[in-house]
Amino acid sequence: MSDTQQTPITVADIHLIQAILPHRYPFLLVDRVIDIDGTQTATGIKNVTMNEPHFQGHFPGAPIMPGVTIIEAMAQTAGVMVGASMGLVNGDLLIYFMSIDKAKFRRKVIPGDRMLMHVTTTRGKPGGKVWKFHGRAEVDGELAAECEFSAMLDLKG
Repeated sequence: MSDTQQTPITVADIHLIQAILPHRYPFLLVDRVIDIDGTQTATGIKNVTMNEPHFQGHFPGAPIMPGVTIIEAMAQTAGVMVGASMGLVNGDLLIYFMSIDKAKFRRKVIPGDRMLMHVTTTRGKPGGKVWKFHGRAEVDGELAAECEFSAMLDLKG
């Protein structure tokens, strides 16, 4: 690698995640992204805690992370992967869902769980606006949810 090329980003901590994604509390749903392989694959980490606002009503006495927030966490992982790989760390990236397909939920995700979100790009390339992904969310090696989703990247300004 020459001195003019930047070292690829393979890990994103919470500071880099916030520099890429516009999401903030209570809707920032990924704590760390590891194993970023360009725009191809990445693994996000979500430490599920009882103090998240959706647990107040979903469900009192039996807190379960809503399926839609699991899918959103996978999508945010994909957004960090693409943003980090394309150098979009200036806060100008907006990402919009276009579709969610083949969503399946296999296991409850509850406070205390450490959810790993594995995302793979199935269509999309740097410079393109529309991307497709496959996502899998796991807890303790057990499949919690999976789906295919597409999103549109939009650069503000």
